[in-house]
Amino acid sequence: MSETTCEHSLAAAVGHHTLATPEEVSEARRLLAEAGHFSETVRLAYIGLIDPAFGLAEDAPVDRRFRIQTLDTADNVSRDAIVSVTRGVVESVRELDTAATGELPVKDEDYGVVEELLATDERWLEALAKRGLDVVKVRVAPLSAGVYADEYPDEKGRRMLRGLAFVQDFPEDSAWAHPVEGLLAYVDITNRKVENVLDFGVVEIPKEHGNYTDPELTGPIRETQKPIVITQPEGPSFSVENGNHVEWERWSLDVGFDMRDGLVLHNISFDDPNKGRRRILNRASIAEMVVPYGDPNPVRSWQNYFDTGEYLIGQCANSLELGCDCLGEITYLSPTIADNDGNPRTIKNGICMHEEDWSILSKHSDLWTGIDYTRRNRRLVISIFTTVGNYDYGFYWYLYLDGTIEFEAKATGIVFTSGYQGDPTYNSEMASGLGAPFHQHQFAARLDFALDSGVTRVEEEDAVRVPMGPGNPRGNAFTRKRTVLSTEKEGVRDADGRIGRSWVISNPESKNRLGEPVAFKLHPMGTPTLLADPESSVAKRANVMTHGLWVTRFDETQKYPTGDFANQNPGVEGIAQWIEADRDIDGQQDVVWHTFGLTHYPRIEDWPIMPVDTVGFKLRPEGFFDRSPVLDVPAPVKAHGCCSGGECHCEH
Repeated sequence: MSETTCEHSLAAAVGHHTLATPEEVSEARRLLAEAGHFSETVRLAYIGLIDPAFGLAEDAPVDRRFRIQTLDTADNVSRDAIVSVTRGVVESVRELDTAATGELPVKDEDYGVVEELLATDERWLEALAKRGLDVVKVRVAPLSAGVYADEYPDEKGRRMLRGLAFVQDFPEDSAWAHPVEGLLAYVDITNRKVENVLDFGVVEIPKEHGNYTDPELTGPIRETQKPIVITQPEGPSFSVENGNHVEWERWSLDVGFDMRDGLVLHNISFDDPNKGRRRILNRASIAEMVVPYGDPNPVRSWQNYFDTGEYLIGQCANSLELGCDCLGEITYLSPTIADNDGNPRTIKNGICMHEEDWSILSKHSDLWTGIDYTRRNRRLVISIFTTVGNYDYGFYWYLYLDGTIEFEAKATGIVFTSGYQGDPTYNSEMASGLGAPFHQHQFAARLDFALDSGVTRVEEEDAVRVPMGPGNPRGNAFTRKRTVLSTEKEGVRDADGRIGRSWVISNPESKNRLGEPVAFKLHPMGTPTLLADPESSVAKRANVMTHGLWVTRFDETQKYPTGDFANQNPGVEGIAQWIEADRDIDGQQDVVWHTFGLTHYPRIEDWPIMPVDTVGFKLRPEGFFDRSPVLDVPAPVKAHGCCSGGECHCEH
């Protein structure tokens, strides 16, 4: 195992560099302060690079522009600014009406405020005393408030968090094993005030611990595993240039990172021996992740977390460790974001890149020619891991030799727990007296297609069973049906596994050698969409999660499907509002939004720490190439004397 870490400098601003540098973050803050918009009372909630215009030449200079969102604690005014560090100017500063549009995201420093304020609140202390609890041992989860205007109209325009309590008996104790059922707090972060404490009655606190490294639970550690050593004596097959530009096999792309989106891939292209470098996607990211809970108990019926829009998964990204998070010949990138003071914060080894052997690529033993043909597949893996409260998520993009692009989300960590009172309708029992509510992990991918750098057409493809009769006398026939999605409202679709539904994204202006439009096909997993009632608060706010596919005309201002300010946004901005214009999408520059997710009925096996569960989607070439793009892949090296093209002498 070995690792390479790529460093970045201000000089990397030339070209399509999509990672911010510490120098740029500092300069953006300085410019904002010099213009009078970053005083001692101002806190930074978000900073991110604005995407450069698509279609620029690789050596074209780029105006490095940053979007910066701040909160002035002196007057509780939120602002949204645009700063160019290339030209040294503050382009614009907009004061936000947060009561109408939603609040800025939860800041790092907000996390401890809920517990800090509750520790001196008489109502909270009285509720703990009723349960015989010492406030010193009570941890409070700082949870986004959601939007419930009918019940809490006074919350509009105020930054609210809610708190649920857990008992931690000693520093290494997993507090998630000891939920304080029936107790809930509402905290006004803006005014640093406990708004309300609701006590629904004392419930016995689960006593069994959930300390997953304790020998009492682990038992003797296995001694049966033999080492798996992954070596690449000549180094990896990919190269990293200009800090973040990656070339691997025939793939070319720029790796980016954002405090909100986390990992972002730009300018994804494939080198065709006959046609040169061909663009596939201008941009690919997971633009939102929502975790809605399905327990109607008033203690937690409000629970739904927009982990991207409210908590900024990028700012929660882990520093990855060789041999633990990443195995093999690893190259790391260390993206830079900012802390709440506006100072640069670099996430060391935040992005992991490596390649993996991935079994058979193609194989045939021909009876007529006598040719035994085998080629092995491999993939480039680009990933991050992020921790949002109790859950940990891996975001993995895979590029394959045959032009396939795949995304996989990995969910692990600790399930959100509750007291279990014998009713399995909306909860699973994890241990004695310990429950975990049913919930979902919903993801929304943003895919900016640009096949051969051109326009986009999206067609829905369904399998069609042909009835027995004239033209199909034996009843064996089946075919397929493709339907063009012409407008944004027509582009709102759902997966259907019964008919193998998929979506074909093509460029009608670019043809393959058979005269068909070049295309990629989106293969969904067909998992359930948002299960909350369509009239619920969470469905209105996370409307993108109510359908499996949306297609919108590209608009640089429409970046996030739950709106720019998802935190306490009542659902007045987002993809459902965008498509009301019902713009033409056939043959336009479009964005394809695909939603997918896990519906989690927690198992006993998920406690006290959850093994990884996965979900994702694939994009496969569909007439994009003129023939198989892997004919030039070399035969495997016969390292063990047992490969195609000769007699096998393996003795297993």
